Amino acid sequence: MSASAPSTGRRTFRAALVVANVAIIGVFIHQSLAFPSFPAGSTLGETDGAVPDGVTVFDDIPAVANLDPALLVALRKAARDAADDGVKFFVNSGWRTPAYQEHLLQEAVSKYGSEKEAARWVATPTTSPHVSGQAIDIGRSDATAWLSEHGSRYGLCQIYDNEPWHYELRPEAVTRGCPPRYADPTHDPRMQG
Repeated sequence: MSASAPSTGRRTFRAALVVANVAIIGVFIHQSLAFPSFPAGSTLGETDGAVPDGVTVFDDIPAVANLDPALLVALRKAARDAADDGVKFFVNSGWRTPAYQEHLLQEAVSKYGSEKEAARWVATPTTSPHVSGQAIDIGRSDATAWLSEHGSRYGLCQIYDNEPWHYELRPEAVTRGCPPRYADPTHDPRMQG
């Protein structure tokens, strides 16, 4: 064994800890945005895409039912296979109305202090793949870990490094693997519109 092996192992371990901490922090940030408090007198709610606790990809609420049909088929197939491994796909967020997306964006601006910083976590109503039903945010780390390992078989790909819960359908991934991820939504050309 070379003298550099222990220090290489420590560096790898430290890097893994940093990645794990960033993921954990991101989950807490995401969950605080996924279950917003609506302003007094607001009519926003489940019909706009808000997701109550415990919803799975098999539930028939607007956030799930209004997803792109091909995405929903792939999610449900993956969820059935994941269940064989003891993993359940809970939904933190799915389809959203433009009004709900705008509400989430304004909450993020308030939380992060600027539109620029908020854009790392929440897209505008005109650019968000959630508004078009093209994205889902999966809850719980066992499910995101399972999708990270097996999702490409179903065309389900993580899109952003900072959002391990955010998945979109990329049918070509079944044969070619998932495309490289963006660091965060600000690096995604679709978010520039």
